Amino acid sequence: MRVLFLLHQGNMFSGGQGVYTAQVTRELARLGHDVHLVVGPPWPETDSSVTVHRVPSYSVYRLLETNRMFFYGRPARSFFHPLNAYELASSRLGQFSVMSAFSWRAYMRWRALQARHRFDIVHDVQVLGYGSWMIHASGMPMVANIHHPLSIDRMNQVQQARGTRMKIRKVMFYPFFMQEVVARRMDRIITGSENSRQSVQRAFALRDEQITAIHDGVDTRVFRPLEAGRRPDGLLYVGNSDDRNKGARYLIEAAAILRDRGVAFHLSFVDRPGAETAPRMVAELGLGDRVTFVNQERAARGLPRLSDEELARAYNEAQVVVSPSLYEGFGLPAAEAQACGTPVVATTAGAFPEVIADGETGVLVPPGDAGALAGAIERLLGDAGLRTSMGAAGARRVEEQFSWRACAQHTSSLYAEVLSARRR
Repeated sequence: MRVLFLLHQGNMFSGGQGVYTAQVTRELARLGHDVHLVVGPPWPETDSSVTVHRVPSYSVYRLLETNRMFFYGRPARSFFHPLNAYELASSRLGQFSVMSAFSWRAYMRWRALQARHRFDIVHDVQVLGYGSWMIHASGMPMVANIHHPLSIDRMNQVQQARGTRMKIRKVMFYPFFMQEVVARRMDRIITGSENSRQSVQRAFALRDEQITAIHDGVDTRVFRPLEAGRRPDGLLYVGNSDDRNKGARYLIEAAAILRDRGVAFHLSFVDRPGAETAPRMVAELGLGDRVTFVNQERAARGLPRLSDEELARAYNEAQVVVSPSLYEGFGLPAAEAQACGTPVVATTAGAFPEVIADGETGVLVPPGDAGALAGAIERLLGDAGLRTSMGAAGARRVEEQFSWRACAQHTSSLYAEVLSARRR
């Protein structure tokens, strides 16, 4: 089967959709499928068996990430192309137009590629822009991933925003209705968990037969228990702390509570090098001697961010991994930590109760509750036997229930089901 994936930002560190695409495309290729990927920056690290087709971005957010002048390496006239001008202007006004603009570029690239490759099906990974709708309207069988609805992101951002002006900016940032309109026109929607399936179905008003849950996976060849010594009182957070949906604010508040109680700990953030929210809060609360920002320190020394192998070692060296998200469609860092034999403190939000066995592989607390987070962390840091038993149970659970090969196999079967329904 010849499959074309669409992803608006490809790097595995840009979010769960980047990890998902890198892993699933590799496993589908190893199952014998001819896999292609149309992708926007930052560019992905894909298996050599996957054919990658890059498309540009003219978003202010992407241009600023390069730390270069806007016109660097680009023909000046390209900024006057209507689509490029729209993306540049709308993003400068504070709108996240990346997905919409990418979808139109993907549509134009698909038209050019389809004549040569004759794809059997297109797999949209959380883009769901109007260009995706055009691909489907052209007669192409199409499925799409939704890891979680943007409406949930918007709600959490607005709730945490300070002041009316900031709340309005957060409301205007996210595209209204686009994903809902396009999702209802796909052949099938895929979510990474049962909880996510229910949330997406409610948010987008989808029928039962339109949406399927296929669990995301963990690369257990990399993320596994290692012979690595645990750092005394070491806590670890992995994720984008500037994404308010990830709840880093509540973890930092919990860290202040633990300090005031006299609990010994050191918290490491594996975050984006340019993160702003968490470093600012740490400084405001006077936690600088208790918190390390790993990738920021590496960037200051001219080193790249942690590789997967280095991240696996970081999981293995931590006593506890904390995932304080307000919503998770799957919760990949929590699953990776368990695969490495490290207990997790997370919330009851989203898919965490599916991924983490409360009281067996970790501890779940209510979302947005810094006091509950602090209590769970203190409990685990004070009980070495409990940490050991939870870590061993977590490694077994992930090995038995979550793998990327199984995810790819289920996805391949879904493709066949969609194509069969089309033929009927």
